[in-house]
Amino acid sequence: MTDRYDLVVRDGTAVLPDVGPVRADVAARDGVVVAIGDDLPTAHADRVVDARGRIVLPGAVDSHFHLGIYRPLAEDTRSETASALVGGVTSVISYFRTGSHYLNKTGPYREIFPEVLAMTNGNAYVDFGYHLAIMTGEQLREVPLLVRDHGVASFKFYMFYIGLNLAADSTAASAYTMAEQYDLGHLYRLMEAVAACARDDGRVSLSVHCETADIIRTCVEEQRAGGANDLAAWSRARPPFSEAMAIAQATLLAARAGCPLNVLHISSAEALEAARLASQRYPALDLRLETTLHHLALTYDTAGDVHGKVNPPIRGRTDVEAMWQAVRDGRVGTVASDHAACPDELKKASDLWSSQPGFGGTALLYPVLVSEGFHKRGLPLARIADLAAGEPARRFGLARRKGAIAPGADADLAVVDPEREVVVSPELLRSAQPFTPFSGLRLRGWVTHTILRGRVALEDGEVTGAPAGAYLKRPLRA
Repeated sequence: MTDRYDLVVRDGTAVLPDVGPVRADVAARDGVVVAIGDDLPTAHADRVVDARGRIVLPGAVDSHFHLGIYRPLAEDTRSETASALVGGVTSVISYFRTGSHYLNKTGPYREIFPEVLAMTNGNAYVDFGYHLAIMTGEQLREVPLLVRDHGVASFKFYMFYIGLNLAADSTAASAYTMAEQYDLGHLYRLMEAVAACARDDGRVSLSVHCETADIIRTCVEEQRAGGANDLAAWSRARPPFSEAMAIAQATLLAARAGCPLNVLHISSAEALEAARLASQRYPALDLRLETTLHHLALTYDTAGDVHGKVNPPIRGRTDVEAMWQAVRDGRVGTVASDHAACPDELKKASDLWSSQPGFGGTALLYPVLVSEGFHKRGLPLARIADLAAGEPARRFGLARRKGAIAPGADADLAVVDPEREVVVSPELLRSAQPFTPFSGLRLRGWVTHTILRGRVALEDGEVTGAPAGAYLKRPLRA
């Protein structure tokens, strides 16, 4: 076997699947891992990265992302995938839907999705895939085509949009969703369509944003009437029991349809309990839970002003610790960013209620997990690698090529200095978003190199080279 390597990451502590952290060199050739061992030869390596004293993790798979939600898609892809590199992310799976925001139009995905891919290709610094939200009856009939021909292995439903169909002004409702019927009946038929596409070599699934529209409506009215304008009020306006109620509905329907289900951005102890009860009641249901960085690292007391508005809301300290316990014991399988770069003008400090929700966070994926998880709470490095890379790869049809440091897998790596401390500021995150609710957070553990398919794409905070991300048509073939 030749000793010629394109890259050798030398003398690091590599976090390997089924092994955990070990001192090992990792070598790549032609974009894939070809050797893992002690003292690999470097004389003929094109590039050597010195990882002494550093942790080598699999490139993270940020499986909850929003490219182009508030900014033009091509422009947003370029800036926000560069931000992803800062966090050790080498693959993102972004949500897309028709209706208001994104491209602000509706129609069949057989026409719209190629347009989406064309605007993303050539602008992404990381590899990328898409989850598609099925909004209309016509799109519902396209699900088998999207799975079979377009490599879309995951779909989405927003339960709190159901409230738009109950609005007194139905014209305003349809202008936002651009959908004829967006209700539990549509959700159930979507679950049936997804279940019918399930296949052995790659999980086809539905991701659901679980909040209950009717409860939100009345709680928002109550908070606004009282004159509240802070993040604690936003949490009360979209209370945890609204999340729990939606989980109960979604899991009942998914169990009836036989649909693999991902519950997104779990934020509260009450939502966790609803998911636990559903697992007991429907033991055959393929139910997976996700939480986000902001639900682990921030509270409504620490996230600042309306710039920290997000759905579901940032909660209090008790819920944050409940989420960490669920991450630790395995009830929550993935941690993602829910990255949605929001222009400052859409966040209105004087009016919480009219400000747009969401913010970026992908640049902090490994830093938060290493600092808040490993250092502060003793979360094993192997568990961190699985939360950020291994499980999202398995869950969304990327396994065997993404999510693990293993021979034959893509050479996607994140080199982390576990002792480097930083105080988070917007400038460090390389996002077009000029603010961050994480500002001022002191994190111990920072990415020094992000490597995409054997090429150093970020070094010491600087993006290197042109965008080289490729579309991930799922399931990937080994």
